[in-house]
Amino acid sequence: MSNLKNKDFPKDFLWGASTSAYQVEGASLEYGKGPSVQDVKVIPEGTADFKVASDQYHHYKEDIALMAEMGFKTYRFSIAWSRIIPKGVGEVNPQGIEYYNNVINECLKYNIEPLVTMYHFDLPAALDENGGWSNPDTAEAFVYFAKVMYENYGDRVKYWLTINEQNVMILMGNIIGTLNVKGIDNVQKALYQQNHYMMLAQAKAMILCHEMLPGAKIGPAPNISAVYPNSNKPEDIAAANTLSAIRNWMYLDMAVYGVYNARVWSILETMDATPEINEGDMEILKSAKPDFIAFNYYSTGTAEYYPVEEATAEGKVDQQTAFSLPGVFRGVKNPNLPKTEFGWEIDPIGFRNTLNEVYSRYHLPIIITENGLGAYDKLEEDGTIKDDYRIKYLQDHIEQMQLAINDGVDMMGYCPWSAVDLISTHEGFDKRYGFIYVNRGNFDLKDLKRIPKKSFYWYKKVIASNGKDLTNN
Repeated sequence: MSNLKNKDFPKDFLWGASTSAYQVEGASLEYGKGPSVQDVKVIPEGTADFKVASDQYHHYKEDIALMAEMGFKTYRFSIAWSRIIPKGVGEVNPQGIEYYNNVINECLKYNIEPLVTMYHFDLPAALDENGGWSNPDTAEAFVYFAKVMYENYGDRVKYWLTINEQNVMILMGNIIGTLNVKGIDNVQKALYQQNHYMMLAQAKAMILCHEMLPGAKIGPAPNISAVYPNSNKPEDIAAANTLSAIRNWMYLDMAVYGVYNARVWSILETMDATPEINEGDMEILKSAKPDFIAFNYYSTGTAEYYPVEEATAEGKVDQQTAFSLPGVFRGVKNPNLPKTEFGWEIDPIGFRNTLNEVYSRYHLPIIITENGLGAYDKLEEDGTIKDDYRIKYLQDHIEQMQLAINDGVDMMGYCPWSAVDLISTHEGFDKRYGFIYVNRGNFDLKDLKRIPKKSFYWYKKVIASNGKDLTNN
């Protein structure tokens, strides 16, 4: 394949970048917004809370103007559920409706397509106090939230994402502040019941979108991390396939086909963790037809067979840690891959492999909604931020994305994480991802000045050339 001429990115390719409401907006309990689980959770010691974040609530015009300067075709952002509906159900907050009207209109002023995530880790605290996703009423509340968004923004928003990284919320909710299993003995069963209700909420939101907004497109947005076997031993290959089914394919199998992945279901049976399925549920799930698949990619995982007799307590995990299940698989580090400053493995070739696998399984257009490098960026004395390491990371991944297009993958867009610096879920403001530097620290808000990084000007050139010019000079 290396001797073939690269296919061009599609002419209407959606170049952009992403943020999420609670990590970037600030004004966390202002202008009528109710608290979310992110506002009431215990913040890791030494990191910032979300009260001010990047203060995009007050800087959205400046931020979007900078995105327009870069040439963005789309901006992926989330709508804070509790800013629109403070208690999750019931009364709608007119100030919240107005804010997102302003953000959407500002994007459209520059011909930037809004790509709206409906739910990004920020369940309203009032719903969480009433059982959260263990309560089936939360699924109905989500559908109500979707209806309010469609009614208010559907005349201008063409692209919708349902739930960001549902798989991460189920597998690692304790890390990101979404876990709610208070007073529950069988935690795994409770989590997969929550997962089932979330799947139903997503399906109903997709069905409603197609009914209310026939010209719009909607899709899921999991975090996909394809898994390598640690050796060519058959038992390691089986372990990797099983981890991938639990981590990745269950969520996309359900979103696209409305069925439970058979391998995952069999494991849930052995764990006494199968969810209760009510009459009509599966028909609803099969009726939801996504128009595309969005997914977040940072790296791959590696796994090996994990004998039960070797089982030990699991160490610290995060979104990109390949976790373990004794008797089935154990996540291990890959010595062939370099790592970021924060320990995440870097695997651009794995990105191409993942794109190919997702497309071959589901045959839907793909947009990448997160991909990026978190680093300790430094503001130099001359006022610049020389983030060549981020440029290198993105160069390598875009090159592999183009090779995936050569392979036949239908790519519709690429939105790295993140448009502007924001608060990392568990590393605060030290871990920066943005093309735009926000001048603040974990506890010193400074002046919140926006400063384009070197990667800002590089990405501007990439977009202007529709991916043809990736050079860093």
